[in-house]
Amino acid sequence: MVMVLALVVLAIHVYVLHIVLQLEWKPALADSIGSSLLLCTSVWIIMLLIRSYPTSAAIFPYALIVAVLISGAAVFIDWEMMKIILPESDYPDYRPWFMHSIPLRFIIVWIFNSWMATNSALRKNISSLDSRFQMQTDASVLLKEAELFKLRQQLQPHFLYNSLNSISALIMVAPDKAQEMIGRLSDFLRRSVRRESEDVIPVADELAYIQSYLAIESVRFGDRLQVHFEKDYTDDAKIPPFLLQPILENAIKFGLYGKTGTVSIIIHIALEGSILTITITNPYDANTEPPKGTGFGLTGVQRRLYLLYARADLLETTKDEQNFTTILKIPQNHVQSNPDR
Repeated sequence: MVMVLALVVLAIHVYVLHIVLQLEWKPALADSIGSSLLLCTSVWIIMLLIRSYPTSAAIFPYALIVAVLISGAAVFIDWEMMKIILPESDYPDYRPWFMHSIPLRFIIVWIFNSWMATNSALRKNISSLDSRFQMQTDASVLLKEAELFKLRQQLQPHFLYNSLNSISALIMVAPDKAQEMIGRLSDFLRRSVRRESEDVIPVADELAYIQSYLAIESVRFGDRLQVHFEKDYTDDAKIPPFLLQPILENAIKFGLYGKTGTVSIIIHIALEGSILTITITNPYDANTEPPKGTGFGLTGVQRRLYLLYARADLLETTKDEQNFTTILKIPQNHVQSNPDR
């Protein structure tokens, strides 16, 4: 681009000196070539100086100062060079004319150099802003991934504590059930490890994981716990892993605490347009206060949904005198390609 611009400037320069001002061919051509070369050189030096400027702070004043200094040096070198190429003895009228044109030459060169300098400074400033924005974006992504990882790691401890306590209690009174629960817990944890690197999984895979979880809970609660699934979705429906377990834990905690009979929990899964809606309904007694947990539960699920989809309306809860309902919504066309890793 600079070379093309230099050729255009050279052509205009020759035209003005030879045609308009009626200078001879040799001084007109020598003056034009020398001025154009110096202009290109000054632009190249200016761009190098701006690129090597260590920061973007005060870069525009720096660019203008550089343009003034380089422009003055270019005009001075042009004057000295023309004295050698076009000696006064051969061209007596050229030197006085050149001296009278020095202010105009300086203004023209300074305007051109200032334009190039500010353009380079603007590009450097934009590049610096892009770099800082990218660094902030990368930091935000890392922070988000760290928080998502922390949320996912909070899923298991509370459940493991309960399972290990149940195994400890069963060892003395029902060793066969304790052994069965250890086997199911091992299978459950193995499934957890395999799913750890997945971003989204088919709903069927998540339900298989939930069945492993319920198999462990069934050893603890026996036939008292009844979970019914109502399915109305296609095979391509996806869900981030580890979302249903804390919701189901919450439903079991509220549904079974303080009750001696069979408790039914209903899980309805339906794909409505681009939203997968999962509704979990469990019995609820407003007069009975369930035991306090770790505080993770639904709060952690809602935070994770916000980090994944930047929406705060994907988890809802309602309750009446008999039932507690949790509604989970999973957008199918906004699942991020790499939300947790």
